[in-house]
Amino acid sequence: MYIVILNLTDKKADAPAHMADHNAWIAQGFEDGVFLVVGSLKPQGGGAILAVAEDITDLEARVAADPFVSKGIATPHIQQIAPARTDARLSFLKDVA
Repeated sequence: MYIVILNLTDKKADAPAHMADHNAWIAQGFEDGVFLVVGSLKPQGGGAILAVAEDITDLEARVAADPFVSKGIATPHIQQIAPARTDARLSFLKDVA
C-alpha cells in the first residue's frame, strides 16, 4: 500500500485548466482498483491518495500520467506503507497489497 502526496508547485494557478483531466485520471484510478482514498490536503492545498499497486514502478507511471504532475502543477511523493495494525473498521487494509 502507498500514500501519494501531490504538493502544488508555483504553477498551481494552472490547475483549473486541467481539473477535468485530473478528475478523469482520479476516476480511472478508482475504476482500476488502484485508488482507495483521494482527498485534498488542508489548508495548504495539494492532494493525498491511498493506493494499492503490485509494483511501485506501475504506481510511479500512473502518477506521472496525472495531468497535474505532467504539467508541473504538482510534484508527487510516494511512500510505501506496510500496515501492521488498524482500527477494526479498517482491518481490510492489512490484506491489501
